[in-house]
Amino acid sequence: MLHRICLFIISSLFIQNIEAQSLYIPRDVQHAFKKETRSPDGRPGKNYWQNTARYNITVSALPPGRNISGNEVITYFNNSPDTMKRIVMRLMQNIHKPGSIRNGDIDSAYLTQGVFIDGFRVNGKERPWDDDAGNNTWKMVDLGKSLLPHDSVQLVIEWHYRISLESNREGMIDSTTFFLAYFYPRVAVYDDYLGWDRMDFTDQQEFYNDFNDYTLNVIVPKNYIVWATGDLQNASKVLQPTYVQRLEQSMTSDDIIHVATLSELASNTVTTQNAVNTWTWKASNISDMTLGLSDHFVWDASSVVVDDATHRRASVQSAFNDTAADFHSMVGFGRHSLDWLSHNWPGVPYPFPKTTIFQGYADMEYPMMVNDGTNKDTVFSRFVVEHEIAHTWFPFYMGINESRYAFMDEGWATTFELLIGRADLGTERAEGFFKQFRINGWIHDPSAEEDMPIITPANVVKNAAYGNNAYGKPALAYLAVKDILGDDMFRKCLHEYMNRWHGKHPTPWDFFNTFNDVSEKNLNWFWSNWYFSNYYIDLAIQSVNKSKQGYTVTIQNIGGFAAPVDIIANFSDGTFEIFHQTPEIWSTDQKQATVNLNTKKTIQSVQLKGGIYMDADESNNVWKAP
Repeated sequence: MLHRICLFIISSLFIQNIEAQSLYIPRDVQHAFKKETRSPDGRPGKNYWQNTARYNITVSALPPGRNISGNEVITYFNNSPDTMKRIVMRLMQNIHKPGSIRNGDIDSAYLTQGVFIDGFRVNGKERPWDDDAGNNTWKMVDLGKSLLPHDSVQLVIEWHYRISLESNREGMIDSTTFFLAYFYPRVAVYDDYLGWDRMDFTDQQEFYNDFNDYTLNVIVPKNYIVWATGDLQNASKVLQPTYVQRLEQSMTSDDIIHVATLSELASNTVTTQNAVNTWTWKASNISDMTLGLSDHFVWDASSVVVDDATHRRASVQSAFNDTAADFHSMVGFGRHSLDWLSHNWPGVPYPFPKTTIFQGYADMEYPMMVNDGTNKDTVFSRFVVEHEIAHTWFPFYMGINESRYAFMDEGWATTFELLIGRADLGTERAEGFFKQFRINGWIHDPSAEEDMPIITPANVVKNAAYGNNAYGKPALAYLAVKDILGDDMFRKCLHEYMNRWHGKHPTPWDFFNTFNDVSEKNLNWFWSNWYFSNYYIDLAIQSVNKSKQGYTVTIQNIGGFAAPVDIIANFSDGTFEIFHQTPEIWSTDQKQATVNLNTKKTIQSVQLKGGIYMDADESNNVWKAP
């Protein structure tokens, strides 16, 4: 008997192992499993590590002059088991250099000479730096002396660049309004499965950063206000008392406080009247710093309770040109976003002390900041800001490699965009937006690039392939899993994934394996279907037949994706019934499924409706009784 039990256990483990290996796992992730830095159950492994740093940055911007100059002290901690003779520095401003690798068209206003390094010291010793070593947005730097495991190195860097006249994710908003993002040299990520991140920044893919502690000093002329990631440390030194009081009042108020109005800015009464002011900001365990500055952007602020257990509030601020009508509602939109996203989906309290919505052109997220354009349609303005604020949890709550796996952050933000949209606008209108912006272009374009597998690294695709794989398709996949598991289990899996990888660097396989582990369901059939295939959505009614319980409907899966579907049965008495089918119907056979419709009524016609799961060919979605 014992022998049989042992054989059964061994056989079960063997079968489970075969099932667990049904997903493609790249060699770098397999290597991480072997080193036990990551676990096949989706947890960080017992040997997991990641590096971090302390940044003390001082940057000077003196509009209307375009020169941005700065210096920084970086204390970089090597928590890895590896000895480093060289490190990789990211120089993102080089994206503006002529000849740099980039995706997308530019004009001459976008171009600059990139960033110039004026001084570089390692542990107090001058080190050479070659500014002429190409147009790359990263550079391998020799330390001179090896950095040992569990040791640190101090880097002192001085730099300058000219801000681009054309503002995209960063640049000049107008002659006296700047938005500075990826403005400082930084140490690239060195992780346990890829090593140094040496991916070129092309202005399409986004970012991959470590979690660091920052002190940021921003030097600007008097009458300029600075908004930045982190907590302002010296409000009373840079603002006149009235405005300090208003800002403090907004931190505990549900009302929208006009911290600085246009007339007050025009009268030069807002800031301390030194020739220049130094604004100081601090943030801990965060993946980036960014800032905006202006001498004429008005300033609104309020706050909202984001954590009911602790009654913790988060500040919501906006900075904008007074002529932007929609931005007068932006603090309200921001408060609603933080409230809804904290309490519903993802249902994790907003993790930062504030968010600032800055008027620019990018529709782009940064930690604690959003750079959004202005729109005449305030519904669309709210739609955009909700998406960008949703990025707080993906990628900023976790250190996701957006550059390589954009679906791990954009896909989730797009999911939450739909879920909050249903609350805002009602299901029909929200899903109409979703189909228009996220699904329609993909499903009705039969070209091959539209159907690249979601798992394809984002750095090797562009245009439609990038957009589909980053936004609409993964959002549909996440929502399909929600349909399979139900809200309660889906929430449990999602929260455990976020909890395991908060402040860490998850891979897609950490996500897949966590959901398998927590749900106690082997979802590898689903992950393979949606993330590793070049399928699309196209269902067809193959047959409808009478049965003892009512009818059977056989559905052919022409496109291949395991999509949910509503089977609408129209009866001879003029009534109808909707039989919802989750993607589980495709778990054993992804080409064909037979569904039982338990009814005593006579069916006159049957129709397949996918809702947001738009069908590439609806001509075969209807059956009528002979």
